[in-house]
Amino acid sequence: MTTRILTVRELGRATLARQHLLRRSDLSVTEMLEHLIGLQAQAPEPPYYALWTRMRGFTPGRLSDLLESRRVVRIALMRGTVFAVTSSDALALRPWVQPLLTRALHTDVQYAAGLAGIDHTALATLAGDLVRHAPRTVQELGVLLTEHFPGHDPRALAFAVRGLLPLVQIPPRGLWGRSGRPRLTLLEHWIGRDSGSLPPGATEAETLVRRYLAAFGPASVRDAQAWSGLPRLGEIFDALRPELVVFRDEKGGELFDLPDAPRPDASTPAPVRILAQYDNVVLSHADRSRLISDADRRRLVTKNGIVHATALVGGTVSASVRRTTTRQSATLEVTPWRRLSTANRSAIEAEGMRLLKFSAPGAQDHEVRILPEAEM
Repeated sequence: MTTRILTVRELGRATLARQHLLRRSDLSVTEMLEHLIGLQAQAPEPPYYALWTRMRGFTPGRLSDLLESRRVVRIALMRGTVFAVTSSDALALRPWVQPLLTRALHTDVQYAAGLAGIDHTALATLAGDLVRHAPRTVQELGVLLTEHFPGHDPRALAFAVRGLLPLVQIPPRGLWGRSGRPRLTLLEHWIGRDSGSLPPGATEAETLVRRYLAAFGPASVRDAQAWSGLPRLGEIFDALRPELVVFRDEKGGELFDLPDAPRPDASTPAPVRILAQYDNVVLSHADRSRLISDADRRRLVTKNGIVHATALVGGTVSASVRRTTTRQSATLEVTPWRRLSTANRSAIEAEGMRLLKFSAPGAQDHEVRILPEAEM
């Protein structure tokens, strides 16, 4: 039997449907976070914008309240970066990605040399006691650790602890309109639960791969590895193969999916959507051509690693977006990467105006500016 080929456009529509970017959702914030397996959150504000663009009637207090009540936390997970996830998912995901974080202690270009000879167990035990006694900033933690590990770079010591221990950034970091410097404490200490509280099977790799497909599929093994940062996931996909459907992409690559997951027709309209900085939908595949061309990928990330806020037009990333706010005004500047039709310009202006009224409701003036087309 011939394996069906999914076009780039079909893959894009499938992923947009699962990301609630074709139609805004009525899910609760916790339901959305768990469906998406968290939101990338290096900076405080992006998770709020990522939820706004996916949910009907989202207000910032709905996420801030969850952070303050400890039902949502900010913690290093997939690819070693900070995610906003439910507390239950933090418990489930951290053991799974721990090998990635442990490996970084030996491979990180900036800090690995400074950690040579360090007893990781002793370091983790000491750091755990320090942050359990009182939440610490990275700088405070590094200085305190050098008292017991003299001669070592405090930044390297703090980096190692972030990889060795499940540390969460506690509020006000991450709260809408407040934030602050990241202060760290142990996940289990913060939420009052340990790994023994996990539901049966919560940490099973097969369960997490199914969840990845539900939110980002159809996808290849390489896609799942790019999302997680973990190697050798092929064995997991092979174990799941009897319960999955298999497709091919236009290059001949093998794609896996859940049988009942949505796969809309390629002709399904895709509305203009404004994606947050670091939006995980554009970072979670090895082959991202379903949403952004290979040429445009170079525009997405700055030299210092910042991932631009962008606009989806017709189902593909077609512009970068920059928001500026003062006490009196809020402006959204949109830089197209290709020529926009009159209808698309109007749709961007309308969606941008909604975003400004969400992000700066007290500003007297809201303006969306579409700048000249950017050169490659």
